[in-house]
Amino acid sequence: MLRYLPFLLVLALWIYAFIDCLNTPEEEVRHLPKVIWIIVVLLFGEVLVGPVAWLVAGRRRGPAVAAAGPGRSTAWVAPDDNTEFLTSLSQPSQPSQPSRTPPTSPEDAPPVRDSAPDEALLKDWEADLRRREAELRRREQREGGAAED
Repeated sequence: MLRYLPFLLVLALWIYAFIDCLNTPEEEVRHLPKVIWIIVVLLFGEVLVGPVAWLVAGRRRGPAVAAAGPGRSTAWVAPDDNTEFLTSLSQPSQPSQPSRTPPTSPEDAPPVRDSAPDEALLKDWEADLRRREAELRRREQREGGAAED
């Protein structure tokens, strides 16, 4: 099983270098155009020349410049040390939805629904439920009496 390990390590480095080369922005590529670097990584990947050359000389290494927004530093700062975060906590939060003011006149109030149809429907449901319960009780009594015989 160990005889496959060198091949798998070369393959992993080859794949990593190829994907890294594809995902690197054109501005961060050094010495050669990005297309040429992709060809070098693909053609010379089996002998490790292409991937190692890409990792050593092809890409500019360093802190990400585009990660920080305007007026922000590139270094990560814990929330309890970040003054911007702490000041945002002391400011009142903006409501996600505008608050609704109560209506001041009867014309502004929403219309009142008539609950009579709802109550009539509820009474019909209750009567139907009572009827079904009584029918189940009668059926259980008949089945219970027939089983005893």
